[in-house]
Amino acid sequence: MIPPPKPVTSLWKRELKSLVRLATPVVAVQVGQLMMGIVDTIMVGYLPGEAVEGRALGQVAIGHAYSWFWLYFGIGALLAIDPLVSQAVGAKDETAIARAMQRSLVLAALLALPIVAMLLIAPLGLRLLAQPEGVIAGAAPYAQICAVSVPALLVFSIVRQGLQAMDRVASTVWTLLAANGVNVLLNWVFVYGNLGAPRLEAVGSAWATVCSRCFMAATLLLIAWPHLRSYLRPWRHDATDRRALARMMRIGTPIGLQHQLELGIFAFTAIMMGWISERAVGGHMVALHLSALTFMVPMGISGAGGVRVGQAVGRGDADGARRAAVLSFALGIGAMAACAILFLLIPGPLARIWTPKVEVLAVAVTLIPIAAVFQVFDGAQVVAIGVLRGLGDTRTPVITAILGFWLIGFPVGYGLGFGLDWGATGLWWGLVAGLAAVAVALGHRVRVHLRGDIGRLQIDHSD
Repeated sequence: MIPPPKPVTSLWKRELKSLVRLATPVVAVQVGQLMMGIVDTIMVGYLPGEAVEGRALGQVAIGHAYSWFWLYFGIGALLAIDPLVSQAVGAKDETAIARAMQRSLVLAALLALPIVAMLLIAPLGLRLLAQPEGVIAGAAPYAQICAVSVPALLVFSIVRQGLQAMDRVASTVWTLLAANGVNVLLNWVFVYGNLGAPRLEAVGSAWATVCSRCFMAATLLLIAWPHLRSYLRPWRHDATDRRALARMMRIGTPIGLQHQLELGIFAFTAIMMGWISERAVGGHMVALHLSALTFMVPMGISGAGGVRVGQAVGRGDADGARRAAVLSFALGIGAMAACAILFLLIPGPLARIWTPKVEVLAVAVTLIPIAAVFQVFDGAQVVAIGVLRGLGDTRTPVITAILGFWLIGFPVGYGLGFGLDWGATGLWWGLVAGLAAVAVALGHRVRVHLRGDIGRLQIDHSD
């Protein structure tokens, strides 16, 4: 006898419960990873002496932006593992999971080399971007030191995304909690010169970050090894199949480019802040880190939504994919609307968490209310990206990033900031314009996808 179908309301409730259960630790992971950069900024922001004008804060801001511009391409390209593993989990295809994990490690080795090279030439890159010599003095060594941790960060990203696609996130949460504790301690030692260490200021925060990244990669591998052993051992002969690796890169490269283009507009905004003043860079970074912290909520929902959509695709459950997508949008947009209200009500107290420097605060409190405006758009566009990734569409986000961020957001920001002399606020209104355009375009694309047929990604002929 065929059991009766479950009521529609019950299916929505079950999907909401599954989505929240996965999204909560994923949000914690996103926050934990971001906190390492925030701790660097806060610790340097409270330096006495020559940092009063915000110079050390600006050095870390620019060094952080420059290094992450290149790191984000590699991390994004490796996100090809997301739809491959989540869809394989839905299809209960253990072989495909093992292939995806091992091939990601091969790609990480290939991607690490150009990323390290770009970080090592940071002095040249920052001079080409017309940064003040006072900023370059700390920002360039910051980026060069971060090159040491590139392999560890890429391995951590692979393991983390693989576990997330398998609905196993707890080990990553505990790892990041421990890594953040290590980062705080080492910042206190290296930035301020405690326990007999020299006072290294911005450079010290870079060494703290390097040590913390290596720690979290090794720790996550150790904790998660019981879950990963069967996928990483024995090494498969087809893990280095050139055609399969090329297909995987065709999935991952657009993700990496989209990440780079999105981060790039924020990073280049920091560069343009450097054309205004060092304190403008510091104020920008305070407001950006605050908005980035709240952004981790929809970003975590995006990751969880992508997994849930991908697993539904693997099962051949089109209705399940639609439910996961709709609920992801509702949660992501709702969370950012709440954060926007907070930004409008108390921008000053929020900014003072990062630094007491009056000059930096004066810039930050003018930017935080603008961040409130783009919060909802930011949440909508990142959820859309996660849903599209779960569906296997990694090309649309990179196209919209080019059009929205660089052909709309950048010209608007530059025109307002320098053409109309609005300064830092003009540059941020450009970010609002870019995010709004991207959110609308991606939302439309998700709607088109979910109205049509959905199918599993094919990497190997046997999939």
